[in-house]
Amino acid sequence: MQRLIFFAHQIDKLSDFFGVVAKWAVFLSCFISAGNAVIRYLFDYSSNSWLEIQWYMFAACVMLGSAQVLRVNEHVRVDVFYGRLSSRTKVKIDIFGLLFFLIPVMFLMFYLSFPLFLKMFLSGEMSNSAGGLIRWPAMLMLPLGFAILILQALAEIIKRVAWLNNRYQMDTHYERPLQ
Repeated sequence: MQRLIFFAHQIDKLSDFFGVVAKWAVFLSCFISAGNAVIRYLFDYSSNSWLEIQWYMFAACVMLGSAQVLRVNEHVRVDVFYGRLSSRTKVKIDIFGLLFFLIPVMFLMFYLSFPLFLKMFLSGEMSNSAGGLIRWPAMLMLPLGFAILILQALAEIIKRVAWLNNRYQMDTHYERPLQ
């Protein structure tokens, strides 16, 4: 079990890294957006590439940051009944949801998005807009984000199973206490 917990913590570190990348993508997207607006109004100049790079940064933010959101337990869940349940029941529901909903859907999304990325990468597909950018970097965010989310889901399952077996405490400053 200790090796699995170590593996889960390595995945947590990977999610931390991509979480930092997502944080910088938000900053860059805002900076580029503001700069684009200033340049457009002061110098009456604009380029579609500035708009597209904002979309790329937003794709990086969402897709690369999703695993970190799962890791720190800040994802959206319907909390009508969940909040009233015992910690053990919550953990069992989490494991069920990760195994039977999140992981299968993420595998499907990875399976569907990877060939699209590969096609764009191999063909060097460009945006149709004047001054547009190559598309594969934005498309790469999809399979990469889904893969990282699958790994983080596996890490969460490992940690929750270990917690159920009294082998792991989930009350570090990164993870919410399970009450």
